[in-house]
Amino acid sequence: MIRGRKSLACLLSAVAVVSTVASPLSVYANTSSNFAYRRQVIALSGIMPTTGGMSEKVTRAQFAQMLVRASAYRSVLTKTSNVSVFADVKSGDEYAASIRLAAEQGWMTGYLGGKFKPSEPVRLNEAAKGVLALLGYTADDFAGDQFNKRMAQYASSDLNENIGYSDPQTELTKADCVNLFYNLLKAKQKSGGVYATVLNAEVDAHGEVNALKMADNTTRGPKVAESRTQVDNIIPFRLDDATIFMNGREVQKEALYAAAAQYAVIYYSSQTKTVWAYNADTDSDADKRVARGVVEAIYYQNTNTLTPLLKRLEAAGFVTRTRGTVDSRQVILCLTPQAKALREEAENIPSLFSCKLRDAGCAEGELSALREQLDHLIPLLETLTQTAGV
Repeated sequence: MIRGRKSLACLLSAVAVVSTVASPLSVYANTSSNFAYRRQVIALSGIMPTTGGMSEKVTRAQFAQMLVRASAYRSVLTKTSNVSVFADVKSGDEYAASIRLAAEQGWMTGYLGGKFKPSEPVRLNEAAKGVLALLGYTADDFAGDQFNKRMAQYASSDLNENIGYSDPQTELTKADCVNLFYNLLKAKQKSGGVYATVLNAEVDAHGEVNALKMADNTTRGPKVAESRTQVDNIIPFRLDDATIFMNGREVQKEALYAAAAQYAVIYYSSQTKTVWAYNADTDSDADKRVARGVVEAIYYQNTNTLTPLLKRLEAAGFVTRTRGTVDSRQVILCLTPQAKALREEAENIPSLFSCKLRDAGCAEGELSALREQLDHLIPLLETLTQTAGV
């Protein structure tokens, strides 16, 4: 019963108040393989931050994290590790978990003396080895001449598109990594499939990554938050492990909490652990700001779907419908006191549920995992219910 009442309350909230905001999809133009588009696709994928100077050198530690975020292991990635596998990488370091996983999978290797040299710039030959490993290639595929055969495969897989370096020792920049990982998404795996499918993306008929499809498959939202608690209730994963964008700019979680104290519209992807948030910041681009207000009129051409729903809401005592006095074609909808009370009740359900679980001894990590599982299961159950006609 609570499930149905909560869904209905959310619907009633949408009838009463609207927030118009550019979704994560709206900033991605339908262009071909120019760098701006590539950069936006990689930002959406959550593989790497794409803000700041693109000429900055990428460290080995940062590249290890990119490899993990571009892999099927991305959903289990945390920022710290329980075990340190290299002498110069502490278990509590920011990139420790990524370095450990990249080394265990053979995507990257360490140096003599048990060191990883995390602050050293990543070189082209190291990056090529990592992305080829993601495509399914192993050392056995390059037997006899590991170095040259690997670089030849890197070129024949078109992983060098828009990069242009021939020296394998070249230190890579952020721009190089944007191009490299975009090329990875387009590349064929050793098994034959396009790599983009690993991240629930697809390549279009022109051979470019379809950013809109990627976002549509993984993004949830919009959700409205007006407090720190509501943000924590909405996001089903740890913000400490997330990449967060506020009005298109990468920020830390404190900036998201500060924005939510006023009003913020949130989208998120559990798969990429990425959050896109928007508020009424007047310094942001016009298509990345929130406009908040009361819906005065809704115009639609087809009444076949909406009218039966409104009749059911009226019969249940949640809305009133009256004809306009100036134009009889207008139908004015108003929430009843019963509906407003139900909406307030539903808004408290997530926090009350979390409190009861904490009181029962449920750890914060378990709560985050439960929220993530429910976020995945509820849309599936709704689809099954609609298919079955329940």
